[in-house]
Amino acid sequence: MTIKVKAIIGSTSPTSYNLKLVEYLRKKYAGQLDITPVFINDVDMFSVEKESNPSEQVKSFMEDVRDSDAILFAVPEYNFSIPGALKNAVDWLSRSNFAIKNKPAFIIGSSMGVLGSVRAQIHLREILSNPMLSPTLLPNNEVYIGSVHQKMDEAGELTDQGTIDFLDSVVQNFIAFYNKMSSIN
Repeated sequence: MTIKVKAIIGSTSPTSYNLKLVEYLRKKYAGQLDITPVFINDVDMFSVEKESNPSEQVKSFMEDVRDSDAILFAVPEYNFSIPGALKNAVDWLSRSNFAIKNKPAFIIGSSMGVLGSVRAQIHLREILSNPMLSPTLLPNNEVYIGSVHQKMDEAGELTDQGTIDFLDSVVQNFIAFYNKMSSIN
């Protein structure tokens, strides 16, 4: 069975390394994971006034995420945290009748800096612990790809064998985690 994964792209940049990373995963693991990128570029800024009557873009985003077996967050790091657009998208998800609650999920991230997106992922994990969100995150498989520009070619293919091997293990761990969570539910 192929797991239907919606990958929330945490950057609005069309040249994002995290988008390229998701595309790499989508192609490489196509037989196991059906990964569809979900873009946050057109998600309106959240406000209580808009909550009862969200725009079509917001509705589409929330329905897209809800229509999945699992979630993948692809997270860049901006100024030691997650991008504002990603925080905004997550804020909307917290208001969408538990769209991601208990859904199996994992987080990946890359940056041109040596730490990958470690600080952003720490913040995202804290935000996702909100009871209105609470996806079931894959434990002990943090993906922080530092110096990504030196590990990926211009076509978006990873060239660093250690990174490729690590991603292989994380994906296999996620599939096992997903299957275990599915058998419990």
